[in-house]
Amino acid sequence: MTKKAVVLYSGGLDSTTCLAIARAEGFEPYAMSFAYGQRHKTELEVAKANAKPMGAVEQLVVEFDLRKVGGSALTSDIAVPKDGVGSDIPVTYVPARNTIFLSFALGWAEVLGAFDIFIGVNALDYSGYPDCRPEYITAFETMANLATKAGVEGTGRFKIHTPLIQLTKAEIIRRGLALGVDYGRTHSCYDPTPEGLACGLCDSCRLRLKGFAEAGVEDPVRYTVSSKE
Repeated sequence: MTKKAVVLYSGGLDSTTCLAIARAEGFEPYAMSFAYGQRHKTELEVAKANAKPMGAVEQLVVEFDLRKVGGSALTSDIAVPKDGVGSDIPVTYVPARNTIFLSFALGWAEVLGAFDIFIGVNALDYSGYPDCRPEYITAFETMANLATKAGVEGTGRFKIHTPLIQLTKAEIIRRGLALGVDYGRTHSCYDPTPEGLACGLCDSCRLRLKGFAEAGVEDPVRYTVSSKE
């Protein structure tokens, strides 16, 4: 019997690879995406257009507005940094975002009768976000099994799958290509143009371009002219 899994799916490179891995491991993926007031709304349009073509059985888009909280370049008028990936936690970190996302995923998983949740966090080629670390995922998984009816009654144990967490961006790309992922149908940029072109200069674009370069593969998405100069 095929098991259901909730996959957090933003339309980006990592979450799309994660969706493909869930399918390859024999799960029926239920994609969960979020409209949270993010600056880079293009990612949501990509997610809506591609969830089912990428293999999701169903997609649920949850809407809430983190602009009311602010505190991030992705949810306020703070400028998105374009000067390279630094060592400090960047202003593109969205306070408590993965905790909120995983909480919604946990609720949907309970309703679906699913005990597996996939999230494309990465602790190697990433921007230093605290909610992408293995110890955070372990803590959330513990909480999930304490805070749910299924966990208390012992009818199932929730597992948070993080298949990308110890992979470089190049390794993620190679894994996705081996599974047939079309990276031309993904979006990673934090500050795209109104037409949806990637800037090529934000942390997310730099990490993506570095990954494709190291994988020896050309990135199929379009970037602004300035990013290629």
